[in-house]
Amino acid sequence: MTEGPTAARIRARLTEALHPVRLELDDDSWRHAGHHHEGGMDARPGGESHFNLLVISPVFEGQGRLARQRTINALLAEELSGPVHALSIRALTPDEAAE
Repeated sequence: MTEGPTAARIRARLTEALHPVRLELDDDSWRHAGHHHEGGMDARPGGESHFNLLVISPVFEGQGRLARQRTINALLAEELSGPVHALSIRALTPDEAAE
């Protein structure tokens, strides 16, 4: 499956800012088709509304879980205010990933 424009923007923003040693972004929208969310949001036709993210970056050294999520949310504010309805984040340091 090819990556859509929203996923490509997410990947580019995170790569530029976090210099990850590993970045996995999975479009999970198909699992949410037909689900009605608060505000009437549903999975968008063609996907790119629900993602699972794993990012491993040395930038996260010394940051707690909440700070890491805030960093990612700030980097992706434009996407999270529009096409992306849900983003599951797993943000680790390289040492944490090795454990």
